[in-house]
Amino acid sequence: MMQLLLDAAHSGTYRAARAREILAAGRARGLRIARIARTGHGGKSALLHALAAALQFPAWFGGNWDALEDCLTDLSWVPAPGYLILIEGSGALAHDEFAVLRDVLEASAQFWSARGKPFYAVFEAGPESLPELGGALPA
Repeated sequence: MMQLLLDAAHSGTYRAARAREILAAGRARGLRIARIARTGHGGKSALLHALAAALQFPAWFGGNWDALEDCLTDLSWVPAPGYLILIEGSGALAHDEFAVLRDVLEASAQFWSARGKPFYAVFEAGPESLPELGGALPA
């Protein structure tokens, strides 16, 4: 797992069954970790608030998808050698909201990958439509 988080070229949005291993690898790599507990309450608004708190978004964060992408492709207020967002639990986002979230996270991962900085968004036990971290990448 550690090797996977070293290479910015593999930045992206994934699912994983074992959050503990991912967190350990992210910490060992020195990645900035944002751990989001999803209990299924609050939907989009609660998720955006949790992301803003975990990544210490500035006061200008507008609490919408565009503002999320703006913040995730800046992160100058939390400099790090890379970023790992772990979203735990199932959550209760509507299908279309999840699709937008996935698109925002993928665009952010591509942005950071192009700059040589790892960016991983990992859904613990996420939907089958996402590749599995570890299984989808070469070790």
